[in-house]
Amino acid sequence: MNGLLLVDKPAGWTSHDVVAKLRGILKIRAIGHAGTLDPFATGLLVLGIGKGTKALTALVGVDKEYEAVIRLGATSDTFDKEGIVIPAEAGIQPSLEDIERALDQFRGGYEQLAPLHSAKKINGKKLYDLARAGKATEEMRPKKQVKIDLIEVTQYVWPDLSIKVKCGSGTYIRSLADDIGQALGVGGYCLELRRTNVGDFHVNQAVKMEGLTIEMAETALLPLPVDKSAKA
Repeated sequence: MNGLLLVDKPAGWTSHDVVAKLRGILKIRAIGHAGTLDPFATGLLVLGIGKGTKALTALVGVDKEYEAVIRLGATSDTFDKEGIVIPAEAGIQPSLEDIERALDQFRGGYEQLAPLHSAKKINGKKLYDLARAGKATEEMRPKKQVKIDLIEVTQYVWPDLSIKVKCGSGTYIRSLADDIGQALGVGGYCLELRRTNVGDFHVNQAVKMEGLTIEMAETALLPLPVDKSAKA
């Protein structure tokens, strides 16, 4: 088997869990993935099978799309629901107009700080390991200019704000959720996160992990992209 397999990752699984499970189902060691998803997140994970692992490099840097729910009125040390959640002091609930004005600060892009609980490395050590050991500080959070092509409010019923985001590679939606909460002055963290697109691939094309068989994977396998640089 050689090609790309699109998987709809379930919540509670790490991206490596998906790879390990597929290695058992397909009896193939050469399996990799493009673009890690946090365990609490769901959605599109692009996997390379066999020679397809080499095709994953072409997906580095492609744009992605997400659907997220931000819980306002509280913060989390991990910027998501799996961290230590601290309710904010009671204040004025922002209106939809307030939210739109706050989102304007991020539309187009901004300089984003990676979460302390992330795989970014400082002096060879992953930030989340340092954070768990109590040795991480705010000053350690790496900065990066990220591209935000779209932030669209899809639903708002206090305290939950649902948004759709189209962004460049390397954007942390967890950091965006925290930043939006700060901009509103009420705090916020990522309650739900689903990746719907990676480049031209959509989650609607993906297979579910539950009940997946080798026959189902073979049927869903996408052929290797044609190398346009190769001579005819």
